[in-house]
Amino acid sequence: MINNTIDKLAVLTQKTEGKYKAFLYDCDGTLANNMFLHKAAYVKAASKYGIDLDPDIVDELAGLPTVKVAEEINRRYAANLDPKVFGKEKSTVFVNEFIEKTEPMPFVVDHLLAHVGKVRIAVVSGGSRSTVQKTLTVLGILPYIEVLVCAGETPKGKPYADPFLKAAELLGVEPESCVVFEDGIPGVQAAEAAGMDWIRVDEI
Repeated sequence: MINNTIDKLAVLTQKTEGKYKAFLYDCDGTLANNMFLHKAAYVKAASKYGIDLDPDIVDELAGLPTVKVAEEINRRYAANLDPKVFGKEKSTVFVNEFIEKTEPMPFVVDHLLAHVGKVRIAVVSGGSRSTVQKTLTVLGILPYIEVLVCAGETPKGKPYADPFLKAAELLGVEPESCVVFEDGIPGVQAAEAAGMDWIRVDEI
């Protein structure tokens, strides 16, 4: 894995330059270097219910909507969380206590900014629209996002194809002309199901 941000940007550019009509970026862990903040929010929200949550579960389930993570917490911890209620509680904790500490994933954000006006740009996230919009605002890139597809806005979320296919439809670009930037297995599975190429930014 390359450590230098400039070198990573060069690799990302080489993999994508002139090959696609649309770039579809995940948000958390891809554009935003904030997974450690989401972990902290999950742990705090779960503690309210007496659950000593292992934060690594968040890495394992990266890309899934919060309600799906809550369902998995129920399964593993024999808990009885209401997934929708827990999802809102976790999001509230994240926004109120952690979101302002969000940092960019420099080479991914730089890649996006370098292609504004050259390709169509969307963000496809398993997070809520309000949280994703706030995250992109903190990063200073919300004005450059043409289409935003978030949790609950398609019949099925990642790892199903629906979110990426909706983004492509809204952009007016065929799926085979899109490339997806992700950091988790569910997102890669969704991209493949949509017939799109993909790049794991965390593996560059």
